[in-house]
Amino acid sequence: MEQRTLTLGHSPDPDDAFMFYALAKGLIPTHGLKFEHVLQDIQTLNERATRGELDISAISFHAYALVCDQYALLPSGASMGDGYGPMLVARAPLARNEIAGRRIAVPGRMTSAFLALQLWLETPASGLDIVVVPFDQIFRAVHDQTAEVGLIIHEGQLTYRNEGLALCEDLGAWWSRENDGLPLPLGGNVIHKRIEPPTRKLIAGILTASIQYGLGHRAEAVQHAVRYARDMGRDLADKFVGMYVNHWTLDYGERGREAIRRFLGRAFERGLIPGAPELEFVT
Repeated sequence: MEQRTLTLGHSPDPDDAFMFYALAKGLIPTHGLKFEHVLQDIQTLNERATRGELDISAISFHAYALVCDQYALLPSGASMGDGYGPMLVARAPLARNEIAGRRIAVPGRMTSAFLALQLWLETPASGLDIVVVPFDQIFRAVHDQTAEVGLIIHEGQLTYRNEGLALCEDLGAWWSRENDGLPLPLGGNVIHKRIEPPTRKLIAGILTASIQYGLGHRAEAVQHAVRYARDMGRDLADKFVGMYVNHWTLDYGERGREAIRRFLGRAFERGLIPGAPELEFVT
């Protein structure tokens, strides 16, 4: 029987590399399934999800509100900012009212970071001066004055000081303060509904097993992940992985689900997304 191949999209960053290490290296059973890893930045993955192109993908929760008719959430693989998250940086510290009037470099219009920014500023995208650049070019955009403020995600949260930039606001810390200590939901793994439910369940188990393997074999998984870490040594990469691959990643739990509902609910109330979707999880 021919082996079934499924496309699996994720970002080329340390936490995703850590999560999918065991799967990529063939260290766990895949029960007759083969996974074609597609490494692209999160904005590209979000855009592809709107077209239903990939079978399984990491996407932003912001984007999930736009693709929930096509995709269901897998129970593991979440990136949650537990008191930390995307950051606004500039060449010198700026207050909220100052940032609202400056040009901001953002990593994509469908990223959760950009949705959190709109909630923080209480201003929709149409009222902001933004320039969209790949997430790994945000620092450059600020340095060359393409933008005055940068919205940074991924490992930039740990390396912005090396760039000589100042922190203006940590949106994950702000969200936690304003929402009963809930984490800021950033991204999760989804699976296309064209895949039959029994196979969805099987895939959910495989991906959870890959995350569990990485957590159980941390040293070797981090060693694999560090090759995707820009401007970070092993210790800093290990710290970053710990921020975004943890108990939230293995299972959202009720607080994780409530964080997503509140995040998207607030966005809907402010007219930032077309609807507040019901969360459909593969169980």
